Amino acid sequence: MAIEINGIPADAPPRPGQCLRTFLREQGNLGVKKGCDGGDCGACTVHVDGTPVHSCIYPAVRAEGHEITTIEGLAAATGGASTGLHPVQQQFMERQGFQCGFCTAGMVMTAATFDDDQKENLPRNLKGNLCRCTGYRAISDAVCGHAGHPDPKGQGSGIAGEGQPDPEPGQLGDDVPAPASRAVVTGAARYTLDVPAGQLQGLLHLKLLRSPHAHAKVLSIHTDAALKVPGVVAVFTHQDAPEQLFSTAQHELFTDDPDDTRVLDDVVRFRGQRVAAVVAETVAAAEAGVRALDVQYQELPAVFSPQDALVPGAPLVHGEKDGPASRISAPERNVVAELHSELGNVAEGFAAADFIHEQTYRTQRVQHVALETHAAIASVDGEGRLQVRTSSQVPFLVRRTLCRVFGLPEEQVHVVAGRVGGGFGGKQEVLTEDIVALAALKLGRPVQLELTRTEQFTATTTRHPFTIKLKAGASVDGRLTALELDVLTNTGAYGNHGPGVMFHGCGESLSVYNCANKKVDAHAMYTHTVPAGAFRGYGLSQMIFAIESAMDELAAGIGMDPFEFRRRNMVREGDRMLSTQPEPEEDVHYGSYGLDQCLSLVRDALARGRERYRAAGLDELGPEWLTGEGTALSMIDTVPPRGHFAHSRLRLLPDGTYQADVGTAEFGNGTTTVHAQLAATALSTKAALVSVRQSDTDLIEHDTGAFGSAGTVVAGKATLAAAEELAIRIRAFAAGIHQTQASACVLDGDSVVCDGTPVPLAELAQAAAEAGVELAAEGRWGGTPRSVAFNVHGFRVAVNRGTGELKILQSVQAADAGVVVNPRQCRGQIEGGIAQAIGAALYEEVVIDDAGRVTTDILRQYHIPTFADVPRSEVYFADTNDTLGPLGAKSMSESPFNPVAPALANAIRNATGVRFASLPIARDKIYLGLREAGLVPRLEHSAR
Repeated sequence: MAIEINGIPADAPPRPGQCLRTFLREQGNLGVKKGCDGGDCGACTVHVDGTPVHSCIYPAVRAEGHEITTIEGLAAATGGASTGLHPVQQQFMERQGFQCGFCTAGMVMTAATFDDDQKENLPRNLKGNLCRCTGYRAISDAVCGHAGHPDPKGQGSGIAGEGQPDPEPGQLGDDVPAPASRAVVTGAARYTLDVPAGQLQGLLHLKLLRSPHAHAKVLSIHTDAALKVPGVVAVFTHQDAPEQLFSTAQHELFTDDPDDTRVLDDVVRFRGQRVAAVVAETVAAAEAGVRALDVQYQELPAVFSPQDALVPGAPLVHGEKDGPASRISAPERNVVAELHSELGNVAEGFAAADFIHEQTYRTQRVQHVALETHAAIASVDGEGRLQVRTSSQVPFLVRRTLCRVFGLPEEQVHVVAGRVGGGFGGKQEVLTEDIVALAALKLGRPVQLELTRTEQFTATTTRHPFTIKLKAGASVDGRLTALELDVLTNTGAYGNHGPGVMFHGCGESLSVYNCANKKVDAHAMYTHTVPAGAFRGYGLSQMIFAIESAMDELAAGIGMDPFEFRRRNMVREGDRMLSTQPEPEEDVHYGSYGLDQCLSLVRDALARGRERYRAAGLDELGPEWLTGEGTALSMIDTVPPRGHFAHSRLRLLPDGTYQADVGTAEFGNGTTTVHAQLAATALSTKAALVSVRQSDTDLIEHDTGAFGSAGTVVAGKATLAAAEELAIRIRAFAAGIHQTQASACVLDGDSVVCDGTPVPLAELAQAAAEAGVELAAEGRWGGTPRSVAFNVHGFRVAVNRGTGELKILQSVQAADAGVVVNPRQCRGQIEGGIAQAIGAALYEEVVIDDAGRVTTDILRQYHIPTFADVPRSEVYFADTNDTLGPLGAKSMSESPFNPVAPALANAIRNATGVRFASLPIARDKIYLGLREAGLVPRLEHSAR
């Protein structure tokens, strides 16, 4: 019996053992995604006879004789053919129930089967579908058809349903829908590997042999058996790899990171490092080839903690390297980078203190868990040009790195990123592109590599773990007298982002507070563990956890309200922002200042929450529950330091619409929408009339990339500049052909009005073409001067003293985002950051055993927040207008994550009196902490 897919018989039977997911994709249904291949995430959900199933664990042969419906066929299968959309697809479009959109097809397929009763219990009925971006509120609104329109100035409860979206949004401040909305909800959006069959003739697949040892020398690799496996085309080892050292980390200045990595090396420094690559006609053949490789290793001593790595005589991770040449601070001591600074005199500051708090704070490894795993395809075209399609936040920097490693001129390398299924800093690396480029250049055929979920955990990057020994003093009148921190970070086996994360972590976390005496000693250490890298917040969340916890301890120690203590010590507009240098960063300014507003917004919201609970009779949960509130604040520079560049190009098209070419990638950060809105505002039109092409190195000159929250404030400024210049040129051309002054010509939607007479832009474009004039303009921005953005988070929680269970009763965040370009989208960024941070605060942890092995290597062992785990947060915006950002806007992608963990820890401390200084604050840790504090009630046993 044939398998029927969306009403059409499949044109081939499944292979023995094939899962339904891969079969459906081979049949052209590219909306079926891979997030785990373990039945954990739901991105692959399809219908079998109307019932949703995870196709990654459903044998394809079982589909014979059944009707299979994928996202591509959902509307037709359920009576939505007239509009091309199922009602749930329509609702996901209208409510923007997605960000990166990689999970959306699966979400829609599951939700499309819900009846009203099932919609009433989404925590249970969506438990099989994970989203890493949204925080689930937008998904809930989409599934249930709620409005979900926020008040951008925070004048209200901050809860969804306070208004109706503008039916024709178009410019600054409007809830413009994402341009890719329809493509995302119908499965037509094209991610990295969504390349239709036939476009890549002769596609080969690459799989990697990875090290079973934490530290070893590769003595020999016998490839004969692998090459005899049917379908295997080639095997590549360190002998085939370039000698050029580089860093997988990507920055505008490649010298920001140490050169400590080879494409394939003869020394392995962590379990999971590449040893060899097998290229074959199929994935199965490549995997069989990997299993057939015979490698002889010489095991070497290893070190797994930064504390042990710093001890004299410890095993060296990169001891053979030349420190200055590789830009490693002290390879003979395992030190990648270090920082030593003292402002003022901390000894005098502590002597003046009335209360001193000392504590060691620890933050753990966290995985990004972008649902689209790292993947890339490389090929060589007919002109010998290397073509790379990759899941990357930084396509232009990927091109530069490939050119550097393989000795190619830039014009010989073309890199493009499709829609990217989540990033969070994890795709600010070169982790797949180099090895597929090596294979494609050697073989002259297209080569594809897609990492498994296990490889994501064991062989890519994580957040840097920090150990922070903190000492802080305060006077009885509520003034900070001294801050002293000894910081140790674990960068793993390679130093990608190690220096930057350490330096940045010790930046704004300290400079947000006025204190005359500050001292920092910091070391970023190599260990024989999976490398750490860039992660949302880039070191700030780790440091802020310690410092904001300390602020509450100091307030408690002197008997002051924590809000008031922060108000007395936080920087005010005009104050010098000092962290580890005696002078402020010369290009960082207060473009606007809303920290005071954010504190007030959170304090007032928590007070309203208490009143709501009291009015509903919910303020007394019972004697077993302890309740409390906690707050934390954060500051972040809106642009990374030392240059972040963008180039944009806009043109008027023959049909009277506009086309914007930009470099920044779209991975749920919403920059595509923002670029369209900024351009539309400058051109006095609607965003729908501005199409955006992006993340393609052939389109524009250069773009540093979408990291450091730069998509709006750097690339957006370049787009705004191009649009403003194009508006001038259009008006001038219109004035010339109508023999009037440019001042008499005004852009208005799809026309230019000259002396009161509207002239359609399509006519103007035709006239320009006939005159040999291209109505186009370019814009550039270099990332400086920079502003600062602020976030404040507040929680009210209840802790069960008998079990350690934690309930989040209220979650509130206020953000100083300047002029909010797209309130709904910005709110979504904040909610997503909150959700991800709650996971990092309470349960997420990449666990590494005593042998350096990652033991949490599948989603079933690594708990990311599900629908049931995430509270519905209230979100408010300060009323500010940034003088440095595009049309007054600031960045708001990383920063919402940063204050969440300390706010939660402070709320638990307020409720229980126990300070939890290590993350994650899991339920068992809470229980044990309460028991140690004598707060766990004794069990009473009745007499027998």
